[in-house]
Amino acid sequence: MRIGVDAGGTFTDFVVLRDSGAVESFKLRSNPHAPARVILAGIERAAAGAAEVVHGSTVATNALLERKGARTAFVTTENFEDLIHIGRQNRAQLYNLTPAPRRRLVPRNLCFGVPERVYYDGTVARRPSQGALQRLRERLRRAGVRSVAVCLLHSYQNPCNEVETGAALAGAFYLTCSHEVCPEFREYERASTTVINSYVGPLMDAYLERLERVLGHQVSILQSNGGFMTAAEARRHTVRTILSGPAGGAIGALSVAQASGFRRILGFDMGGTSTDVSLCDGAPRETTEAYIDGFPVHVPMLDIHTVGAGGGSLARIDPGGLLRVGPESAGADPGPACYGRGTQPTVTDAHVVLGRIAADQFLGGEMRIEPERAAAAVGQVASALGLGLPAAAAGILKVASASMQRAIRVVSVERGYDPRDFALVAFGGCGGLHACEIAEELGMGTVIVPYHAGALSALGMLLADRVRDYASAVLGRSDAAQRLAQLEARAAEELPGAKLERYADIRYAGQSYELTVPWDPRDPARPFHKEHHQIYGYADSGRPVEIVTVRLRARSPVAKPSLRVARKGPAPKPAQRKVWLAGRWRTIPALARESAPGRAARGPALVLDYGATTLVPPGWTFRIDRAASLILRIGE
Repeated sequence: MRIGVDAGGTFTDFVVLRDSGAVESFKLRSNPHAPARVILAGIERAAAGAAEVVHGSTVATNALLERKGARTAFVTTENFEDLIHIGRQNRAQLYNLTPAPRRRLVPRNLCFGVPERVYYDGTVARRPSQGALQRLRERLRRAGVRSVAVCLLHSYQNPCNEVETGAALAGAFYLTCSHEVCPEFREYERASTTVINSYVGPLMDAYLERLERVLGHQVSILQSNGGFMTAAEARRHTVRTILSGPAGGAIGALSVAQASGFRRILGFDMGGTSTDVSLCDGAPRETTEAYIDGFPVHVPMLDIHTVGAGGGSLARIDPGGLLRVGPESAGADPGPACYGRGTQPTVTDAHVVLGRIAADQFLGGEMRIEPERAAAAVGQVASALGLGLPAAAAGILKVASASMQRAIRVVSVERGYDPRDFALVAFGGCGGLHACEIAEELGMGTVIVPYHAGALSALGMLLADRVRDYASAVLGRSDAAQRLAQLEARAAEELPGAKLERYADIRYAGQSYELTVPWDPRDPARPFHKEHHQIYGYADSGRPVEIVTVRLRARSPVAKPSLRVARKGPAPKPAQRKVWLAGRWRTIPALARESAPGRAARGPALVLDYGATTLVPPGWTFRIDRAASLILRIGE
């Protein structure tokens, strides 16, 4: 038995793959103070004996965003102690003359230098003395740090001094060395990645140790690149789990779309606290230039853009009298007002007010909601704006949808892709309620809502392969093929039998940034020119190129569950629901997904699922296909 677990901000989702091949899903209310307790309850509900758990964790992400990581020291080459504070000197707020200083992960007094030097070509000019390293160890001990990040100058070319420094500090602290987590060119990005790993690592280390002890199950962790790794690997390379949950959603979205005959999709995951969007053109797009809360994270991860607009996003009136939605969220506690604890209006409350979510419908009736509390909360916005209750609720949804449309443009238009060439795969609890409106605004004609839409990220974790990434910097060298061969030998030893995928970071000579493209041993520049033209609209095949980094991905595929869902018994009859649409109340059919037709039917309608609801507006058709996905099209 295998169990996928996606620990979200409002709900924790479970997808259970039984030995018989049956796939089941359910949700439990998240507990931000004791997430392991919820996971244990879910596994007990699944009646699991021996089971493998594939977990998408938000421990590292939340610790970074909330600045609740370990007390961390930064160790670098002497006279470069200001490296992580100088950064790139980019101004996030270009026209703000008095920007507020950002909270750093490591204060200046916890930045230490080592008297050593390695040149850019890997030549060792000075080795650290044992006396200096022992004095450093004592200074760190007196500083009371729990974690240490070591990033020495040019250690990506020759890590010998960094290895020696790490050996002197081992055993006393949670230790991260840059040549282990990010052996790549660019000091600031490498240092930032190393610091983040040390900052959040002790929390993830303790969390996973406790989780495995309590569960008694084998636990794997989904990485930001869409593959999973063992808990032991995650405890040492926590930075690779920063986008763990959203990556599961991207993998799940592509898998269900391919089962329905689509390969070009935009993933739209609207959860409780945020919305994650991604683009897949046959395969998920990846990047190594991600930023999390302003900090660069230089490890391979899926190209996912996140905005603070989800079902639990709070609506408020700003000082200028304008309606704002998010990024603040009601979270799991107290949650939206309709859940019975909160008092502030959220996107979910607006849907309840407009009749799109019924009191006895939520989670298949397992959790009742309170429409009167939702109305009272949204009434605060209505009173402040001088609007009626339905108009205020509709305004909240309109503002949230606009934010999500901008996010989709970031991963499509700004990457050189036309969203009209893609289908929108909508999932998450509220994804299907906004999908058609957003698709219509972007000129997209097809929306896909998967069978397990409310728990697709957890399903994606069961569809992921075991993956390990390797990299070697080759800037200024001519041995790219030899370096790649060395990585292949290492992968064959560490992950025997894995399928190997080869890539390279390439740029035009004189450029500052590069693109990651598949490795072509005969002509490495050919895929680079093609990708450069796709993203920037031009390419110069006569211009010389530079290979900056070679990369290798070792992939061990796992058996995939069938995504076909057999119909069970006669379909229940549709009910009628009073819903606010296009500025007025309308009575429309509300039918369970099991009773949705196999042939195209016309909207408007509501299609109800266990963990999600889909709104089919007027002018759209809908049907259930052979993979049990809900296919919606405009104008047919």
